[in-house]
Amino acid sequence: MSFKSTSEKINIEEIKNSTTLDGAALSKKRERDQQLTAIIKGEDERLLLVVGPCSSDDEKAVLEYARRLAQLQEAVKDRLFLVMRVYTAKPRTNGDGYKGLVHQPNAKATPHLINGIKAVRRLHYRVIEETGMTTADEMLYPENLPLVDDLVSYIAVGARSVENQQHRFVASGIDVPTGMKNPTSGNLTVMFNGIYAAQARQNFLFNGEEVETSGNTLAHVILRGGTNEYGKNIPNYYYDNLLETIDQYEKMALENPFIIIDTNHDNSGKNYLEQIRIVRQTLINRDWSEKIKQYVRGFMIESYLEDGRQDKPEVYGKSITDPCLGWEKTEELVREIYQTLGM
Repeated sequence: MSFKSTSEKINIEEIKNSTTLDGAALSKKRERDQQLTAIIKGEDERLLLVVGPCSSDDEKAVLEYARRLAQLQEAVKDRLFLVMRVYTAKPRTNGDGYKGLVHQPNAKATPHLINGIKAVRRLHYRVIEETGMTTADEMLYPENLPLVDDLVSYIAVGARSVENQQHRFVASGIDVPTGMKNPTSGNLTVMFNGIYAAQARQNFLFNGEEVETSGNTLAHVILRGGTNEYGKNIPNYYYDNLLETIDQYEKMALENPFIIIDTNHDNSGKNYLEQIRIVRQTLINRDWSEKIKQYVRGFMIESYLEDGRQDKPEVYGKSITDPCLGWEKTEELVREIYQTLGM
């Protein structure tokens, strides 16, 4: 065998014990989860913003961001519903680079996955317990879902995972909204097949057991752009792209149709300042078309305390993965969205 155990078998329940929500924090999470579900189902007309760092690499900085976001949420709560990105596992195309808190609980030290798992739970727990914000994370490793399934309120399936059958099947057993991105090629059919599988009942092996799922009717679209065969960015947030996506939604008759625009990645070409323009253009498109307004009801925005990115964790609150909007620009953008919706 080429696999070598480097730790004892993980006791999930033991890890969960010290970071299980109860009391007021649990009540708050349940209340916000109900509101988020109502938004996805179209019963609540507020716009959804999934906003926060590209990667949550520093517990102190992430918690400071969460406290600021909680204050902003209170100010815009009648028109906007904010879920904080607390992304703790990062896909690496070639295997190199920072892979997230789950691998490196200390971004300046060597990987330590057992401590990383504990750090992931603690961070989600502290954000909810200390600020009242609920959190989103990417399901990069489906087998890790039981480590955070009681804490996370929104799950994303990334561009490199959406075609994977295990991700699709596990998504069918998730009971919170699950956004599924188009793949890096930009192929919408791949994404919609993933959503179809996630909304259906499935039977498969998961963590050593045969399981059945009930289907996740809250699985939905995230448009993040793509790249062509020459590596050129092909955005898919434009007016015609949205109508094409809506048309495919209607042809497949999927439940709870809902589209989120990922304002970074291949839509922005990772030019983080473009996120502002993309939001503005999408809001205009919603005004031009009642159909787009009906379907396009959310944004995913990458944002941290400081603008841009850095290669090493030297500047406090600055991304070490994709470049992010700093806090000042983020707050201005969220308030601009709020004001635009009120016009």
